[in-house]
Amino acid sequence: MRAVIAEDSVLLRVGVVKVLEMAGFEVVAEVADAEALLTAVAEHRPDIAVVDVRMPPGFTDEGVRAALVIRQQWPKTAVLLLSQYVEERYAADLLSANTSSIGYLLKQRVADVEEFVDALRRVAAGGTALDPQVVSQLLVRRHSGPLDRLTPREREVLELMAGGRSNAGIAGQLVVSESAVAKHINNIFAKLDLPKADADHRRVLAVLSFLGVA
Repeated sequence: MRAVIAEDSVLLRVGVVKVLEMAGFEVVAEVADAEALLTAVAEHRPDIAVVDVRMPPGFTDEGVRAALVIRQQWPKTAVLLLSQYVEERYAADLLSANTSSIGYLLKQRVADVEEFVDALRRVAAGGTALDPQVVSQLLVRRHSGPLDRLTPREREVLELMAGGRSNAGIAGQLVVSESAVAKHINNIFAKLDLPKADADHRRVLAVLSFLGVA
């Protein structure tokens, strides 16, 4: 897979490049600001862009705004955002526009190479990857309405769903059977008033409800 990296910190950028190359990605461009990122994506059309949330010149939300442009103009390019701090509204902004091929992780996750590579591959394959700290903070803030109906275990399952985990991944994390996970998920759908329908993806709708963007 081909990747573009946008990160103004030289040391972190070099580290991310090395991790991606070790994981079999081809890094076709590495840049330090949002404008250069958009130019690189337009030129190379990568499979994934790894983007710092805050970049020059303002060091506010340049990376997020560039990510939204990428999602609109080049929807086949997945985006994984990296942030120094938990800024959960950015994850909600991105997911409200598109629920696939998106990730939001804290920069400290890069140090856990296996976990970081797993998130990269999941996002590049069309899935989602939300940092556990972001998900936990969202869970506290969104604990209202239909979410109040969920049991503690169901909240755990929904939290892992929001992090992009499959049923098998959730089962492994919670040390339960996949059938137990499926039962919890069906309960979640029922309690969030998400009836089965051909036109809707209930798993995505449940996560959006959790994030407060649907």
